[in-house]
Amino acid sequence: MIDDDTGLLTIGALARATGLTVRTIRYWSDEGVLTPVGRSAGGYRMYDAGSVARLELIRTLRELGLGLDDVRSVLAGDATVAQVAAAHVAALDAQIRSLKVTRAVLSTVARRGSTAEETTLMNKLARLSAAERRRIIEEFVEETFRGIETADPEIRRRLEHTSVDLPDDPTPEQVDAWVELAELVQDPGFRTRMRQMVEFNARERTAAPSGASPWFPKRLVQLVQPARERGVAPGSPEADAVLDELLGPDSDRASVLERLETGTNAQVARYRDLMAIVNGHEPPQQHTEDFAWVAAALRARAGR
Repeated sequence: MIDDDTGLLTIGALARATGLTVRTIRYWSDEGVLTPVGRSAGGYRMYDAGSVARLELIRTLRELGLGLDDVRSVLAGDATVAQVAAAHVAALDAQIRSLKVTRAVLSTVARRGSTAEETTLMNKLARLSAAERRRIIEEFVEETFRGIETADPEIRRRLEHTSVDLPDDPTPEQVDAWVELAELVQDPGFRTRMRQMVEFNARERTAAPSGASPWFPKRLVQLVQPARERGVAPGSPEADAVLDELLGPDSDRASVLERLETGTNAQVARYRDLMAIVNGHEPPQQHTEDFAWVAAALRARAGR
């Protein structure tokens, strides 16, 4: 009711005027965000017209998700609505990013049928910061090149500048790819394979054997892909003509075979695919079957 002598509102009248419950208004009063302007003779809390406007602001800020501390700061004049809103937007953005990662991790867990241990690891890896993801790659590159002074600097530069940029809204496929990539670059077997590739490259940089030309991969695909499509087997007589056209009759075929076996490892190909998926790109076309065909053909002739 309204006290006719003072024009003040009881908590019940204030509730009717605003559509809020008496319980909510009483709670906010108890928390110090809606202070009564006085008390009635019977000790009841009384509020004025300004309390109605104050209560509407409190309701608005609370509906927007602001905590009582922020509401208190605004009402006390310690912060403006704009300042509090900006801080709240930043907090919401962080929460939204976290929820999106959570959704992606759970989607991956459901698809993989992951165990509890795998789920824990996946969640940890997915929530690493950009700097933490970068450190994992940098440590991998450092171990790969450590002590190999003659390694091709361009190869090192490409690896060092490889980004692992999970977006704020990663797809389950990107989370899955990042988790697999992080596991791969920390795998001792894969690190050994990558180091072998770098060591081989360092030994062969100045020799420039067949297969070292930048045009060699393109030429290989152009010649081998049609042969494979025709059903030419690597060990067949028809394969001799393909190898002669690709490598020439006097090439060091043992060196070419070593280069192919070093550089066409399945894990290395998977590494390139995962990097592309994490960064939202189409995985590169690697023509793995064409390179494997040439390697098989060379192995078949190694003892001749």
